[in-house]
Amino acid sequence: MAGEVPAPGPEITSDGVLGGRLRLRQPASGHRVGHDALLLAAFAPDDRRRAVDLGAGVGSAGLAFLTRVPAARATLVEIDPALAVLAGENVRLNGLADRCTAVVADVGIVARPSGPGEPLAGAADLVLTNPPFNAEARHNTSPNGGRARAHMAEAGLLAEWVRAADRCLSARGVLCLIHRPEALEDIFRALAGRFGAVEILPVHPRPDRPAVRLLVRAVKGRRTAPTLLPALVLAERDGTATAAAQAVLRSAAGLPLA
Repeated sequence: MAGEVPAPGPEITSDGVLGGRLRLRQPASGHRVGHDALLLAAFAPDDRRRAVDLGAGVGSAGLAFLTRVPAARATLVEIDPALAVLAGENVRLNGLADRCTAVVADVGIVARPSGPGEPLAGAADLVLTNPPFNAEARHNTSPNGGRARAHMAEAGLLAEWVRAADRCLSARGVLCLIHRPEALEDIFRALAGRFGAVEILPVHPRPDRPAVRLLVRAVKGRRTAPTLLPALVLAERDGTATAAAQAVLRSAAGLPLA
């Protein structure tokens, strides 16, 4: 994707993730790359070859997946043109231009039967998405516009993102998403009739704390009953990172861990 990207500085930073395996240029303020994108990429099955990252931001989840799976290709889809430009720059920065492109598109339009030509309908075998998930009725709107756009959800938005994933995927394609535990009922409702064989992996900040995220994986067109996977715990009681978290967030291991 063409565009001028400022050098790292007060407005744009250059940060290493996955133990330095991946470098990302991103805005210094607003919504920044965190654990969610890396966990999402780790939960994607490594036998997938044609991925779409919906709501890609600067490309963190899609590029993390490509870093772990060198045989795969990806399209990064982002509504914000400035972030899409950064995503394209991150593609080139990490030497992935032959396997990845960044496009500007609205997920709501991607969800329509007459949606855009890129991403191409039915061409992907994997969709990654970290949809907006802080309902406005329960959370204050961030004064930062970028963070607010990334985190404020309207009623029915999750279902729209699932429809977009459905349109992008071929038969038996896999959808991977990350969400809050309290959205579990909404997740099943959005997946119903389109996806099955749902696998859920809870993510806990510490072993004595409730889960703060759910990683969800589902297969298009399947009707198999859901499965609850063993949880991932990010830190020990004393706050030190668990070996499992280190494997995923620093060594680019996949989830569930072997």
